[in-house]
Amino acid sequence: MIPAIGLALGVVLGLVLQPNVPVVLQPYLPIAVVAALDALFGGLRALLDGLFDDRVFLVSFLSNVVVAAVIVYLGDQLGVGTQLSTGVVVVLGIRIFSNAAAIRRHLFKA
Repeated sequence: MIPAIGLALGVVLGLVLQPNVPVVLQPYLPIAVVAALDALFGGLRALLDGLFDDRVFLVSFLSNVVVAAVIVYLGDQLGVGTQLSTGVVVVLGIRIFSNAAAIRRHLFKA
């Protein structure tokens, strides 16, 4: 119940305060969101499989976001930021859809 309350509170605060993302960080925000979604779907899949561990989830969540941001940063420094961003989104997107399919199979037995 606490995570749901925290999520609702975060959404309400975001809508009320409307925080601005600094221009320097804007290229990294979508990548961080996709990386966080990957960890979230992986955690949900592990929960449904009975393998969930909160430490593994936290480390996965943080490391996904940091590694994705570092890859995009290196791409920006090398002048190929958009290509590496696309690569990160594709890889994490494949993982998200793979986890979503496993979740669907678990919930609907199909």
